[in-house]
Amino acid sequence: MRRHFDLTRRSFLGVSAGVLAAAAGVGEAHADDKARPVIKKLGTIDLDLVETSPVVFRSKLHRFEYVRAGYWNNKTGDSYFRFVDRSGAPGPAFAKGCHLGSAAVFDDMAVVTCVNIWDGERVEVFASNDLEKWEQWNALDLKGYGMFNTSLCKSGDEYVLMFEVGKPPEVAGNPFTARFVKSRDLHAWTLTPPECTYSKDRYTAPHCLRYLDGWFYDFYLEAVKGRYEQCVVRSKDLAKWESSPLNPVLRASPEDKQIANEKLSESQREKIKNARNINNSDIDFCQFENKLVINYSWGNQQGVEFLAEAVYDGTEVEFLTGWFPA
Repeated sequence: MRRHFDLTRRSFLGVSAGVLAAAAGVGEAHADDKARPVIKKLGTIDLDLVETSPVVFRSKLHRFEYVRAGYWNNKTGDSYFRFVDRSGAPGPAFAKGCHLGSAAVFDDMAVVTCVNIWDGERVEVFASNDLEKWEQWNALDLKGYGMFNTSLCKSGDEYVLMFEVGKPPEVAGNPFTARFVKSRDLHAWTLTPPECTYSKDRYTAPHCLRYLDGWFYDFYLEAVKGRYEQCVVRSKDLAKWESSPLNPVLRASPEDKQIANEKLSESQREKIKNARNINNSDIDFCQFENKLVINYSWGNQQGVEFLAEAVYDGTEVEFLTGWFPA
């Protein structure tokens, strides 16, 4: 959604009853609709935002945002990160000049991973206990690599970081490919064996990694006949992967263009209405009040991008396992 080289909002289920009613029962058309987890698309909440992560920090729902220099309401001239609370109020900006961030929470510690530049060699880590003061350190410095999106999860007492590589060719194969490192303390990282990738044979841009009961779940972007669909695979060893028989998780549909933020201007609504939509990508989610809050991006996959919200009526455990029925 972000690597073809060629603040006003209502958010976090803050949508009207009309939108909720319209979204009820909305899922992707699929032969196995009765079996697959039903994602209810609520609609667009912002423009020019792509990489975001809904997280629960100290029992409160937040959305981490990577604010690009070209974001419509960014007057700083540079990229930065921030957390937005449920009311839409932004917290302090941090990580000026960093890119393609994602966030996770472990106990009372928020952790953000990112790259220093697009197609860069460095992955940076930011950590905070209050979302205001941030400690920063370098996690990876891989000469000759070109890295993009990251996603962090925890497996037992080990952190596992998925990072997206476009080069070198012997690692990436067909860009853009998931690669993995592990750590016990978020400081010292060990690169997994070279077979731990997904997938070098085609475009499979990764974005969201989760772990549950011995399985890693990689939510990635699949290119299908000129369109881009969010899919999921799972693995026990990060090397051999099983694709969900119910894929895709998300694909472009008219529900993406519903207005889920009443504060969007008429010109913004017109841009949403007229935008070309061939893409659902950059999914991330968290469980909050017995629902899964989902953020994803839609647009033309070449720079015209919108942030949308969706929900799944169930737990994260039910969502993950639901894609792999017995």
